[in-house]
Amino acid sequence: MKKTKRMIALGLAMLLSVGTLAGCSNTSKNEPTSGTTATTAAGNETAASEIDLSEEVNLVYYLWGGEGVANKEILAEINKKLKADINATIEIKYIDWGDLGTKYPLLFASGEQFDLTHASPNAPITYNTIASQGAIVDITDMLDQYAPTLKAEIPESVWESTKVNGRIFGIPTLYSEFTPYGFVTRRDLREKYGVEEVTSIEGMEKYMDAVLAAGEMVPMNGSASLAMDLYRMFLNTTSTWIDEVPGISTAEPFLAATSAEAYDDVFHPAFTDEFVEFAKKMREWADKGYWTADVLASQQSAKDNFFNGLSAAYITHMADWSGQYGTTNKKLGVETDFYTFAEASGKIKRKMGVENATAISITSENPERALMAIEKFMTDESYYRLIQYGIEGKQYEVVDGVAKQPEGFDAAVDGGGFSVWSLRNDKFNIPYASEDPRRYELNEKWNETAIDNPYVGFSFDPSNVTTEIAAISNVNSQLGIQILLGKTTQSPEDAVAEYRKQLEQAGINKVIEEVKAQLANFTPVGQ
Repeated sequence: MKKTKRMIALGLAMLLSVGTLAGCSNTSKNEPTSGTTATTAAGNETAASEIDLSEEVNLVYYLWGGEGVANKEILAEINKKLKADINATIEIKYIDWGDLGTKYPLLFASGEQFDLTHASPNAPITYNTIASQGAIVDITDMLDQYAPTLKAEIPESVWESTKVNGRIFGIPTLYSEFTPYGFVTRRDLREKYGVEEVTSIEGMEKYMDAVLAAGEMVPMNGSASLAMDLYRMFLNTTSTWIDEVPGISTAEPFLAATSAEAYDDVFHPAFTDEFVEFAKKMREWADKGYWTADVLASQQSAKDNFFNGLSAAYITHMADWSGQYGTTNKKLGVETDFYTFAEASGKIKRKMGVENATAISITSENPERALMAIEKFMTDESYYRLIQYGIEGKQYEVVDGVAKQPEGFDAAVDGGGFSVWSLRNDKFNIPYASEDPRRYELNEKWNETAIDNPYVGFSFDPSNVTTEIAAISNVNSQLGIQILLGKTTQSPEDAVAEYRKQLEQAGINKVIEEVKAQLANFTPVGQ
């Protein structure tokens, strides 16, 4: 069925009917026959129904990040399998990390024809927004026919996290993950300067003061993106506050709740005494020189500068830090340590499946085939290995249960890979030799102490406050980010007062009341 591409461009408001996309037969497992039809099986029994695969289709898949030099070669191997199994091929297009804030929302607003992409409540335009505004396909009634194996493998509680108005619009990851934010330091510098391992904000200051005193590099030499890293640090180390309440994109200063238990007691942290003190602290840090004077105009992140030997620290989430283990050793030849902000206050949350999900665009001309491809990637290990690790013997080899680069691996020729976290599955996961082994130690420890994210299954519908959310985003970009980086012309106290005034004028109270109203009809999974 072909969709009219201009429908999305006309405001993302006109919902398209997808009920007819599911076809007219029921199946329980898709397996190919002769490249033209797929018979179905449940256990050892073969069902009689078939899916018509007679027409070859090409699926366009938008991924975040850049293209690796060997990606086309890996994709060619993937397409050989897809062609044989479901008579489809995939074309991958990329949105560079620096362009996500503009190009990802435009992908849905432009009406461009494409099939698959990453979706998340934390994306520049949130999963809930693109679902509620009809930009992605309602797959609820398609799963039994086109992805029955995948449907059965994903727990019902995880499916619940993807529902918007009771319907499923995304395929959530099957990968267990914790992604609390923290502060990355170089162990060699810490030992050189005689500083103890960082386990607190005060410890961060001691480390950065020592770096400044040595005069070798800037402590956190980053860009404006550092502002949101600092905001997460603030929320995760303050009281019992729970961050990332659905309602405002996490790409800007977002809402919080007073605790996991009081998940419906929602507020904007800017209207607290704690935020005033934080603003004063950030001015102090900026004046000290913890980041450069031109941080708002800088184009290089603290993480990039860290690996170039130009920054002594950066802020990221645990999975990213541990995944940089090989890069750190290769580029810097040093060990790093990670101070997790939320750990001391017992606020490490389990990752909810929808935070890494795959969605099918409403402009897709072949949503059924797209769903079948997702099922292959997530439930067939041969597909999984290709999309997650590459070609065995070229991009990786498995030695003692660990994925390593083969002998003779040349990054300039063989380097490649895809940012497809949403397609991961625990049962097929192979740890990389380039991952810090502490990653799995921390996962095991946090499994015992982590709290459930109270918002699993809650899908905020922004349709009543879209104007207010847009106005709030403008205030955040014009003043909020500057406060977080200590770069306002006013005193911190005056800047926060002005920030509060502008947020109120933009409609922050209306947004908070809308979030509360929708939470009033919500019961967290398991309660």
